[in-house]
Parts: sequence; C-alpha cells; structure tokens
Amino acid sequence: MPHSFNRIWLHTIWATKERQPLIKPEIEHKVYKFMREQLKQIGCPVRIINGMPDHVHCLFLLNPQKSVTEIVKQVKGSTSHFINEQNLIPQKFAWQTGYAAYSVSESQQEKVFQYIKTQKQHHSLKTFQQEFDEFLKAYSLK
Repeated sequence: MPHSFNRIWLHTIWATKERQPLIKPEIEHKVYKFMREQLKQIGCPVRIINGMPDHVHCLFLLNPQKSVTEIVKQVKGSTSHFINEQNLIPQKFAWQTGYAAYSVSESQQEKVFQYIKTQKQHHSLKTFQQEFDEFLKAYSLK
C-alpha cells in the first residue's frame, strides 16, 4: 500500500491535582480554548473539550506521528503554564499525574461527543470517582 491512513479518535480524561475544583465556570472557556489550540498545533483536531471543575474530557483525532503520552504531557504542561502565567486562579494550578485514554470507533464518536457535551448534567447524578470506576470496569481495567 503506497499511502498510510489513520483516523483514530481518542477520549482522554485527566484531573486537577488532588481533584481540587479549580476550573471554575468563569475560566473554563479560556482553559478549553487554550487546550484546543494546543491540540491543533500538535496535529490533533479536536471534536470537543468539556469537563467539571476537577477534571477534563477531550475527544480528538490522534496525530499518528505522536504518542498519546507525548500529546497529553504537552497539553497538560502547557495548560498548567498558561493558567499560572495568566493568573486565572489565585493559587498555583497543577494537574494530577496520569490520565486515561480510550480509543473511540467512528460509529461511537457521536455518543462520546454527547457524553462529553453533557458533563455537567451527567455529574449532577454521579461523582468523578463513580464515573472513573465505571470506565475501569467497562474497559476491564479493574
């Protein structure tokens, strides 16, 4: 085959350090916009970014020339720097170590998009920990 073709959607999730509710509604638009720009710059078109004050969900296409770890490290690091440099919150901002990343088939992309879009409604019914435990169970990681 003379050409390569990749279309791998990723659903990534990461939390603020100690799950502190630091991404308040008044700054979330700036934070998500910055994340979107970072992902775009590293060749990962974004479908949606949304979350809660203590965690973020992203759905984007994987740049096949980058590892998932590289991408997440770049976005988390640059976003922390941005939040601190812009003094968007009174205390020092940091992300918790680690992340979750799941591949999403093309046929399930809309379902994941809707799930991320409705994070605030979703979390009025369950906590981040309950959600995370469900992800672990669904992906046979626990």
